[in-house]
Amino acid sequence: MIPTDQLHFQCLGQLGNPDPTDLINVETNRIPFRAENFSLDLWKDTFRSWPSSTKGWRDWFLRIGNSNEVQWGERKLDQCIRLSIADMERNESLLIVASYFWSDTLNTFVFGHGPASPTLADVLMLTGLDISTADDNHLYDRKPERKVQTRNIGGWSRYIQKYRKTGPVGQREHVVFLNMWLDNFVFYGRSVGPTSVNLSTAERLADGGRFPLGRYLLGSAYHLLHQVAEKLLLGQPIGNLGGPWWFINMWLDVHMHKHLWFDLFAQRFPRDIAEDYELDDEESATRPPLNYGEAAIVIPGTGGNEDQVSRFFQTLYEGLPTDQRAWMPYQDLETRFPLIFHPFNDALNKDTDLMMAIITPRAIPVNTFGSGKNSNPTYEFYNPSALAHQLAFGQLPIGLCYADVVKRRETITSGLELIRIAQLQPNADTSDMNLSAWIPALFIT
Repeated sequence: MIPTDQLHFQCLGQLGNPDPTDLINVETNRIPFRAENFSLDLWKDTFRSWPSSTKGWRDWFLRIGNSNEVQWGERKLDQCIRLSIADMERNESLLIVASYFWSDTLNTFVFGHGPASPTLADVLMLTGLDISTADDNHLYDRKPERKVQTRNIGGWSRYIQKYRKTGPVGQREHVVFLNMWLDNFVFYGRSVGPTSVNLSTAERLADGGRFPLGRYLLGSAYHLLHQVAEKLLLGQPIGNLGGPWWFINMWLDVHMHKHLWFDLFAQRFPRDIAEDYELDDEESATRPPLNYGEAAIVIPGTGGNEDQVSRFFQTLYEGLPTDQRAWMPYQDLETRFPLIFHPFNDALNKDTDLMMAIITPRAIPVNTFGSGKNSNPTYEFYNPSALAHQLAFGQLPIGLCYADVVKRRETITSGLELIRIAQLQPNADTSDMNLSAWIPALFIT
């Protein structure tokens, strides 16, 4: 953080004033739309890995939640688990177009109105997942203690039938429930069916372990967009890569909600009722959303047709009009959603852990859960200084914190390598930081 000559105003970035011209020139030619391989045919079957309503899931959620709601809240899982009961529609045209603007060096979308990307602030506000707990790397190559049958089981609905019990909820049932949530929602595996890749992670969550699951989600989203960008540059079909398309969709909808004319506070989220519950004539199956995630996940979707793709491309290429830009979409002056974090609200931010997690550049592990044959453990860089305006800081010339320190996306072959990568993040002294004296102000329009 670099102070300016204006009281309370801070810039986010590296000291000095490096000339970004070379970086801009190189990256401009690496943005996928420059390759002119724009064809909807490349996107066939890409969105097979999409969370969809699975028979029995909502009832299982209600059963497990009745016994574990307090623990979920303490471990910052409750909001994201509840999101999984929504029947989310995808904005396919927007997802396709936005992917052509992805810079896999900066890990940002380079839109006409400026660089923009999901940040750890977005992960926190949309999913509620933990982003600030220290990562002890105990998940790397960890083998599950339990065995769960997933092969030839007949899909996720049969998985639920097999493992959902009656009576008191035991630890094993909790584990297999979380395994499905991680695989069929959070990280959405490319197999589009039951696996045990995330079983060791589910065990740790069920045992009460804490780790920054939200950072892993963001790293997975970045890595998915990196894979897509590589294929687009080569003109190759995208295919089914798996990954959290749902989270990228939520972020795009929030970033574009003014342009799409969606009122986040007017959406309706499913109530916690059983699947076979019979509604009275005056009763609704939905309720007002309780947070930004519940509002964003139920925004109506669109198909992937050429007319919509063309209009979205023109909008993002030319840039959103000034009055349609939502750099800080989580401003709610009427407090209609309960704030779980605000960087300038002292009552909500008496310590600085969340703020420092959000603004600190770091390497985020990717594919380090379990021991899948094709997991290819690696990492993605989080570059918040490239997105300073989204975090109410002044935007400096973009610099890459680790460009001369470590190569991008090297394969991780041991736990020691993972620890070395995780320790790259700057160690800042924040003991005298008083966030309550700060004033949120956008430096660019």
